[in-house]
Amino acid sequence: MFFESNPLFNHKIRYFCAQLKNSMNPTEQLKQILEVLRTYSDYDLREYAEGSLLRRIERIQYNFKLDFKGLLTYLQSGKAACDRFVEEITVNTTELFRDHQVWIFLRTHIMPELEKRHHINLWISGCSTGQEVYSFAILLDHLNLLQKTTIYATDINRLVIETAQKGVYRYRNNLDYLLNFEKVIGKNPLNFDEPNESLASKYIQINKEKDLMIFSDFLKKKIIYQQHDLVKNPPLNYGKFDLIACRNVLIYMNQSLQTKILSGYHEQLANQSYLLLGINESILGASSLKYKKKGSVYIKA
Repeated sequence: MFFESNPLFNHKIRYFCAQLKNSMNPTEQLKQILEVLRTYSDYDLREYAEGSLLRRIERIQYNFKLDFKGLLTYLQSGKAACDRFVEEITVNTTELFRDHQVWIFLRTHIMPELEKRHHINLWISGCSTGQEVYSFAILLDHLNLLQKTTIYATDINRLVIETAQKGVYRYRNNLDYLLNFEKVIGKNPLNFDEPNESLASKYIQINKEKDLMIFSDFLKKKIIYQQHDLVKNPPLNYGKFDLIACRNVLIYMNQSLQTKILSGYHEQLANQSYLLLGINESILGASSLKYKKKGSVYIKA
């Protein structure tokens, strides 16, 4: 999942990168970089949004102290360099129960529908460092649905998958996000007669001295991780899905690639099943005919 740089990007970085650029315009430079990437690896980023890619490449040039030709030479050194480049360009951002109102909608409107199904097949596409994956696992367990659920989590970035598998995070970095947990799990959003208390200790071990937040092993055992490139890899071959979550990924792709991926999701969803996007993402164009909107989710039409 791509990370959009702060609009107030450090002026020193922009100045440094400006000095590195040759007479070729940024769009032409980007085309050359992406062609070299395709030649020396399996990655194809040509249909990702140009502005986001350029901002990430500027930061990589600054961090690696490379000008345009130096970056090309680096990528041409082989697959390991290309892997490192993609890992750098797909810096990830996620959090526990991000956009808590979305999770409350899932809990109150979607999970009761999934509860009626014999088995729940869930795919978190672009899972990043895993906090969203654990959010789903916690919600499902809290509703007594985890045992009949299979959770698949994928990302193009190998390093973030390794982080997600470990399920260990900095406590202070995630402290604010525990409030989202309280809003979604600790309190019943429908005001049923349920204890108003934190349930976090069942799912998360907190070690303040070591600044660690560790997710429980029984959650980790329910999750199947896989490195997966939405552009080049074939669809996941795990049957039809009841819910696919792909949050804050499509916004970094052009319309053509979005249409291709949304079509693939449509094929992999079971009838009357759900697609969850980021709150700033929407389905437009021809793809909109394949889905109908319901609150925070899209339903396969």
